Amino acid sequence: MNKREFIKKSSVGALGIMVAPSLLKGAPFKERLRTAHIGVGNMGAADLSAISSHGSVDVVALCDVDAVNLSAARKLHPTARVFFDYRTMLKEMADQIDAVIVSTPDHTHAPASMMAMEMNKPVYCQKPLTHYVSESRAMKKMAAEKGLVTQMGIQVHSFYDYKLATLLIQSGIIGKVHTVHAWSPKNWGYDGPLPQGEDKVPAQLDWNLWLGTSAERPYKEGMYHPGNWRKLMDYGCGTLGDMGVHIFDTPYNALELDVPMTIKTECRPSNGFGYPENNVVTYEFPSTPYTSKTFKWVWYDGPGAPDMHEDLILPGAKNMAAKKSNKEESVEDKISLDAKVAGEGELPEQGAMFVGEKGRLLLPHFMQLPKKIVRGKYVDISKEIAKLNEKHNLGEPIRNYESEGPKHYHQFVDACLGKAETTAPFEYGARLTETILLGTIAGRFPGETLHWDAQAAKFKEEKANAYLSGDYRDF
Repeated sequence: MNKREFIKKSSVGALGIMVAPSLLKGAPFKERLRTAHIGVGNMGAADLSAISSHGSVDVVALCDVDAVNLSAARKLHPTARVFFDYRTMLKEMADQIDAVIVSTPDHTHAPASMMAMEMNKPVYCQKPLTHYVSESRAMKKMAAEKGLVTQMGIQVHSFYDYKLATLLIQSGIIGKVHTVHAWSPKNWGYDGPLPQGEDKVPAQLDWNLWLGTSAERPYKEGMYHPGNWRKLMDYGCGTLGDMGVHIFDTPYNALELDVPMTIKTECRPSNGFGYPENNVVTYEFPSTPYTSKTFKWVWYDGPGAPDMHEDLILPGAKNMAAKKSNKEESVEDKISLDAKVAGEGELPEQGAMFVGEKGRLLLPHFMQLPKKIVRGKYVDISKEIAKLNEKHNLGEPIRNYESEGPKHYHQFVDACLGKAETTAPFEYGARLTETILLGTIAGRFPGETLHWDAQAAKFKEEKANAYLSGDYRDF
């Protein structure tokens, strides 16, 4: 179905379908929440499902630049008005929307969220919060000045195991932490050639609206929409901006970190188009009550991640020497190393390792209990967990994403209705996102240490400051 056919069949026009005023008004704000959704395909569809599963939500508006996505969403919410352009939706339905959910590619997060917040609308925005550091700071500032309910979409923030790990670390179970290692082997990078020429834009897609404020670029099939934009510098934030936000979240929250002082990335030279497929990012942070005087964070992503380090050797992985990152490592060496970490001593595919004065705490990603390691052996922490469960009323761990996933969304809805507070508001999300984005910027200068002045919001290295913000295209 192309855009013209969809508009004709749905009787939408530029302003969406006509709905009876009684349906749009809904019940009083404190009892019902009328939501508008910007981006309803892929993750946006999941966000729409989770938000609308709350019993006090009425979905009144749907927006997407792809008619196929929009058609699928409207079948589930036939009374909602539909739009291709979020700007039209927000202007035309300003008095009929109570909250806005932004689930677009990263480069549209800030433009759409800022417009909604300027209209005093609470916003739930997917992670990472923004595409540029300057946007993160602007969104944090506006949310605070207007006193708006906000939430960044890091669903695992509300999961049992992550809340437990936070409490364990803050209870001092491994003492002050001096290092965190975090990793994901996902590959949201692109080391291939730059695309040449252009392809015909699919009939259902408004390419101009998809590009939004980013620079104009010819459409190439399979390169951008719907799935590969995360790999590309103009639209996404690589693996660090996707899985990094989730896996950073608990250590970042538990240790009460702010933004880093220095950042260094080991990766291939930048091509100015796609993120490297493999990255090792090392951060140094100011100390906190939960860290040692000097604190380091190392992130590994891409195929084969993490590079093996002595801090990552688990009980059961015998006679394994620590391995530093070596791009010339032979295939035979890699197979040998993999064989040694197999079985009992195998690291989880994704996760984080806290290294402290009194041992280590392994936090797999996700839905697995954290594990304490002291002098090469696992230590039973069931008593500590029981005490924290009782004190903080954590309940029992539930290993079901379908039931647990919506909790983070429902927390936002309840906060909008005055019944709760969000745990990942933009004040927090902006700082975490800034940390992530500084790592992606460092990837443009591999092997160089960048020094970040948080108060001035700029690098000591002037050449890096060009990537803190970007020009917005009129579209």
